[in-house]
Amino acid sequence: MPRYDDPRIDSDLLAERDPERLPPGRFEWRVAEVVDIARRRSARGTKTSAPPVRWQDDIIVNEIARGASVLDLGCGDGELLERLEKERGVRGQGVEIDLTAVLGAVRRGVSVLHADLEQGLRWFPDRCFDYVVLEETLQTLQSPKLVLSELLRVGRRGIVSFPSFAHWRVIVDLVANGRMPITPRLPFPWYASENIHPFSLQDLLDWADASGVQLVSGHSHADGSVRRLRPEDNLHAEEVLVVLARA
Repeated sequence: MPRYDDPRIDSDLLAERDPERLPPGRFEWRVAEVVDIARRRSARGTKTSAPPVRWQDDIIVNEIARGASVLDLGCGDGELLERLEKERGVRGQGVEIDLTAVLGAVRRGVSVLHADLEQGLRWFPDRCFDYVVLEETLQTLQSPKLVLSELLRVGRRGIVSFPSFAHWRVIVDLVANGRMPITPRLPFPWYASENIHPFSLQDLLDWADASGVQLVSGHSHADGSVRRLRPEDNLHAEEVLVVLARA
């Protein structure tokens, strides 16, 4: 399993540093490096804007095999499932707790179950779907570990996307202001945010290591573009998408 906590950040912003002379990866040193990144970007006039709201959808569509069976957890109004059915010929099923969104999915012709996914997925037998999608939802759940476990029980592969709370701008805002950060992608104050379990890419990889889960592939929205996951993306990624499977 690859790790993404190497303090030797592979970045043009730190290119003049000699990696062999870097101090150990202590948290205090990492904060200094993140502040250094922020200072350099400010000097270059680099701006951070929110990633496109549904940047993950194109990746998910390309990842899923034609004719596959797909379960979309927290499917909303069924926009992604409708696209997958039209473009990839999938056999789709959604799960959504919000009744208004369920009605929207029904209007799209998407099969949707009105249910709370945090109660488990007991309606579905083991490995009955080729893919299970959980898009931008994990950090809002009361029981994220249970949902991840269930996701990989009923699906051969899980596709999970989430905002990274270890993004350098989040860290800088927290250290500089002493308050929970507000960013273009995380725009709400702490008392109004749905994000009740903030976590980072490395946190997810630690869970995967401990749970016998394999990282099949990954993408990030980092530095203003979508790209394959890189070792430095624990700090650089604003949002991450990973494909997971039981080892």
